[in-house]
Amino acid sequence: MPGMTVGYARTSTAEQHAGLEAQVRDLTANGCERVFSEQVSSVARREQLEAALDFVREGDTLIATKPDRLARSTADLLAIVNRLEAKKVRLIILSMGGDRVDTASPTARLMLTLLAAVAQFERELMLERQREGIAAAKAAGKFKGRAPTARRQAPEMRRMLAEGMSKSEVARRLGINRKSVQRIMGAAGTQETV
Repeated sequence: MPGMTVGYARTSTAEQHAGLEAQVRDLTANGCERVFSEQVSSVARREQLEAALDFVREGDTLIATKPDRLARSTADLLAIVNRLEAKKVRLIILSMGGDRVDTASPTARLMLTLLAAVAQFERELMLERQREGIAAAKAAGKFKGRAPTARRQAPEMRRMLAEGMSKSEVARRLGINRKSVQRIMGAAGTQETV
């Protein structure tokens, strides 16, 4: 009996909702019977990824659209691959450098390792250039940092909460994360309920 096909989709923020929907659509189109999805930074705890990895059984296939949706780094990707292989679960990445990668073949596993290493290397170079650019802008007095968008909306948050809206509704209407509302209102000593 063939195993189940399971998908995993992730975007970093709630603002990337369309990207998450596109991933879910692609996973469903590729035969995923169940899709685990979440909107969380890759550095935060990825509860739905953990749930997907716990859910899959021997003979199943886990599919992700791209390696960066699944893993934080080359080491993280390889750890996930090893975890899946230990459970005898196949991994398919729909687009890795434009190619579909399926760990069912040894060649694909090698390609996965090499491409993941190249992707990590490119990301590290990009971050290094970004740090250099920020340092140069700071030296020239032109860098102020990112504006704290959620904090700027604190007065509006207070007004909406005073009108009886829940923190979840306030977050949705302002286009920010619910935890931002909790953090900002908590810092201001506001203890409204959910």
